[in-house]
Amino acid sequence: MNSLSAIPALRQRATNIRRHALLMGQVQGQGYIGQALGAADLLAVSYFHALNFRPEEPEWEERDRFYLSIGHYAIALYAALLEAGVIPEAERETYGSDESRLPMSGMAAYTPGMEITGGSLGHGLGIAVGACLGLKSKGSTSFVYNLLSDGELNEGSTWEAAMSASHWRLDNLIALIDVNNQQADGHSSAILAFEPIVDRWRAFGWHTQRVDGNDIAALTAAFDTARAWAEPQPRVIICDTKMGKGVPFLETREKTHFIRVDADEWDKALTALEQGE
Repeated sequence: MNSLSAIPALRQRATNIRRHALLMGQVQGQGYIGQALGAADLLAVSYFHALNFRPEEPEWEERDRFYLSIGHYAIALYAALLEAGVIPEAERETYGSDESRLPMSGMAAYTPGMEITGGSLGHGLGIAVGACLGLKSKGSTSFVYNLLSDGELNEGSTWEAAMSASHWRLDNLIALIDVNNQQADGHSSAILAFEPIVDRWRAFGWHTQRVDGNDIAALTAAFDTARAWAEPQPRVIICDTKMGKGVPFLETREKTHFIRVDADEWDKALTALEQGE
């Protein structure tokens, strides 16, 4: 997809990703649904515009890799993998259940298309750096996309990986930072200030862009620029997103990382999403 005519299709993909996430959340009555709704647009652009992959062959050697550093965002990635056809839609109802391939926190051993196991934050970018070095040693032209959170900028290991990536001139690495200003203890900017975030990544030697992470057109342009950038350096796209995006009453809910959704609100959320299409 390279034209403006593709934008409506990507918007529909994002809506479908949100729907999958809400339906999974409804199964268990819980989940990190605010993050899933907020990240749906960047996931739609990742899987239906940027990534080179084969849904029917998740371990295809020449694929681009998508690493989910934020393990608790698993419901968001499952929604994208369901929409992409990597995971059969029939499995959506198994989310979080015993023996399911869709556990509440991402685990690579269980789920097709889940490249790394999440959990403790701050490790994904380091894994991505190692993978990029490995791909280069094999002469591969594949890219690694790594989704991390603004909360992970608290972790020293993230900055060690950022410094290593620029040292090794890893031009096959594209980091995506979901900046929703929420983490378990409150607002990310209050827990440990991350601004000026653009200046900091540039100082670490990365090609840096900052966009509205819920603007499909802006995301598409940023992804294209990152992939085509000619300089031998890693690339980062800082994506400002809104928690609960697409469901107005969740967008405005007071939240500190985990949104409480009452049993009767799941259907209301699905209706609100449909009305916003």
